[in-house]
Amino acid sequence: MSAPLDQPSDIKPVRRKGSLLRTVRAVAWSLIGLRKGSEYQQDVEKLNPIHIIVVGLIAVFLLVMGLIGLVNWIV
Repeated sequence: MSAPLDQPSDIKPVRRKGSLLRTVRAVAWSLIGLRKGSEYQQDVEKLNPIHIIVVGLIAVFLLVMGLIGLVNWIV
């Protein structure tokens, strides 16, 4: 018989400890659209999803600001 739903099981949450540089690299490769499947699996195992979201939002903001600056410089 299985354990009741209200009791914690033996499954513990995984502590993902990835470096900031690795997170930035993963987000940059994802924005470009070039990514190996094996590297993606390593990132899934090692990187914290919250860090990826924060770095992704910062990267998109910087990309948009860079494009706006480029357009203003050209025009």
